[in-house]
Formats: sequence, structure tokens, C-alpha cells
Amino acid sequence: MKKIFLTVLLAAFMALTACDSGVNELKIESDVYHQTMDKLSEIIVHDIFSPPVASRIYAYPSIAMYEILAKDDAGYNSLAGQLNELTPIPDPKEDVSYDLAALQAFIKIGRTLIFSESDMDAYRDELYEKLSDGVNSKYFEASLAYGDEVAAHILKWADGDMYKQTRTYPKFTVTNDPTRWQPTPPGYFEAIEPHWTQIRPFAIDSASQFTPERPTAFDMDKNSQFFKETMEVYETGVNLSQEQKEIASFWDCNPYVMNVTGHVMAATKKITPGGHWIGIIKIACKKAETNPMQTAEAYALTSVALADGFISCWDEKFRSNLIRPETVINKYIDEEWLPLLQTPPFPEYTSGHSVISNAAATALTSIFGDNFSFTDDTEEKYGLTVREFDSFIDASEEAAISRLYGGIHYMPAITNGVTQGRKLGAYVVDKLELRNQALSQKEE
Repeated sequence: MKKIFLTVLLAAFMALTACDSGVNELKIESDVYHQTMDKLSEIIVHDIFSPPVASRIYAYPSIAMYEILAKDDAGYNSLAGQLNELTPIPDPKEDVSYDLAALQAFIKIGRTLIFSESDMDAYRDELYEKLSDGVNSKYFEASLAYGDEVAAHILKWADGDMYKQTRTYPKFTVTNDPTRWQPTPPGYFEAIEPHWTQIRPFAIDSASQFTPERPTAFDMDKNSQFFKETMEVYETGVNLSQEQKEIASFWDCNPYVMNVTGHVMAATKKITPGGHWIGIIKIACKKAETNPMQTAEAYALTSVALADGFISCWDEKFRSNLIRPETVINKYIDEEWLPLLQTPPFPEYTSGHSVISNAAATALTSIFGDNFSFTDDTEEKYGLTVREFDSFIDASEEAAISRLYGGIHYMPAITNGVTQGRKLGAYVVDKLELRNQALSQKEE
């Protein structure tokens, strides 16, 4: 009997120690963070989030990932006190893998902000099964718990940004004023996010901090500046070269494209403009062979520039409320004319592509340098070819002019949007001190 008891006791002890076996260390490669960001982008496309909302979905998980990794790296500063109303994240209560905690916080926040939660759950479960192999279970669970704690902290911060409140605000009112925005074919969608100006910015002081100069006044006199700008859109559209068509399509990034055949309408899902630049971050990081901390830095800084870029741009869009070229051309010049691309459902001025692309390019340039050439294959999965760029600014300028080729914008929305985006991007870069400069100077 005593022998049986000792055998059972030994078996129980071995079971307990087996649960505690494995190493108390888990380092995660940058590729896993890129893969997880790709999954988030995939779900954003599937769920058809608008460009402004998508930028918010990218920003919060990226900030959480950065904050956790920075807590374990003396070379980097917390963004608490630098981003509007962000307070310091909690410290871990026990030994954890900061890499895993950062991944968990990213996934937890991303999952909260999307619709297709089960898709993220399936991805997470498969990933964690691989990552947990050979790792002490208590250590693994403690790391996940810390990630959850930080995620809760960031989500509480996110709850104060007015997003939920703006879901209840009234729809945008379309007037009969011939100078103001009207819904455009083929979908004739309502205006997207007319209250985005109410969203709390991440780094800029207010939505109106980088208000551009006023758009050209509507005037269809054939000698007016507005008429000349309208004719520029029209004539460009009817004389497009093959390369211009390819450029326009490459940067389209319209999640609202409707395909019409007779009376049947079907949607084509595409990545958002911000999502395209998130893809460029991955391309740059892979080329530069960034470590996880540097990878998190690139995602955090650029996603903040993108998110604030949308807030700034949308503030102006619904202030000026300018009519789209398609509407003007069809009414006054050529009723049969169609732009190469479908016009997105919101006012014309300024160009969102111009603002956010130049904000993102400015942020990325501050990290990787002025002459960082790269091959952009972001749109390959959507059936488009790759394009080569000499720098991030080179890419942002092409993204901006693509909107003229697409028949989406008059030139002032593009040129002034570029200026708006670069000013905003420079402000974000100058304001946010991600790297510990004192430590960097000491090491030099």
C-alpha cells in the first residue's frame, strides 16, 4: 500500500514539474510582428473599414507594442506624456517575455477594434501553439497576462478619443448648393466619417493645427482659375498614358470600389491608403533588417503620423466641402466622362492620399534616411504589379499625383495636401522622442 502511495506521489510530482519545465525566455523575431500586422490588414480589408477608421485600428496596437518593448530597452522612451492623454503603462508583476507581451497586446487590441474577431483568434491560437513549444508554461502565461494588462490600459485610453460618441452623431447633410459635395456614381454612398474632426489626435494639438490655404473658389466662367483646374482633370483623363493608368491603379486603395454589370453591383475589397503605407513599413524594415524594437518604432511613429494625417485631412474636407471633379465635369463639360478610378465618398479638398502619404513618408525618412530605395509589392496580392522608388518622398509624390490621373482631385488638393502632410509629419517627428538621445550620445 505504501509502495502504491509513493508511486502515485512520484507521478504527481513528475506531472507538476513537467508543467514547469521549459525555459524562462522567449525572443520573437521581427517577422512575427510583420506577419501579425499583415493579418490585421487582411481583416481590415475583409471588414471594409473606411480609411480614417482603419488608421485608428493600426495606431493603437502599434503604440501598445512599442510601449511594452520600450519598457525593456533603455535606448527608447515611453510615449506616455508625449501622445495626447496617454499615461504610463503598468510594470509587469513577475518575470515575463516582453516580446510575447508586446505581441499579445497588439493582438488583443487589434481584435477589439475589428469585427471579425474569430479570424484573429484562429491566427493567435495557431501562432501561440508554435511559440509556446519549449517555453515554461507559467512564464508564457504570465507574459500573456502582462500583455492583456497593457492592452486594457491602452484600450481605456482609446475609449476617450470620441470614436464611440461619433458613431451616434447625425449623418452628413447634402445641400443643393452647386459648389458643395454631392454623392457620386455608381454607389452614391453617403459621406464617410463627417465627424472625424472630433476624434482626439494622437500627437498634433488639434484637428485644425495644419489647416491648408483655401481651395480655389468655384467658378465655371471659362476664364476662371477653377474652370482651368477642372479642365486639367478632364483633359488629363482623356489623354492618359499607360504608365499614368498604372500609377493611378497602383495607388487607388479604395475599399469602396463597386463593379456594376447591368443592375447587379458587387464590391471589390482593397487595402486602404494607410494600409498601403503600413505595408511599406514592413518592406523598409525587412530591407534594413530591423530588430523587434526598431520594427515597433517604425510602426508606432508612422501609424501615429497616418492617423493624425487623416484627422487633419478630414477636418479640412468637411470644412471646405468642395464638389468633386466628376460631378462638375458631368454637369458642365461632358456628361459621358468617367474618371479612371471611382470617386470615393467624401468631399474633395484636400487629397487624403497626398496628406497621409507625405506624413508617413516624412516619418519613415526620419528613421531610414532620405535616399532609402525600395521595391513596393504591397498591391501584388490585389493583382497589381510592383513599383520601384528611390525614396519614401518619391513614393509619396507619386501617390499624390496619382489622384489627378485617377480623375479624383483638382491639382490644389494635391499640392496643398502634400504641404499639409509634410508639415504634419515633421511636427510628429519633432515632437515625439522615441529614442533616448542622452543614451545615444553617451554611446557615441
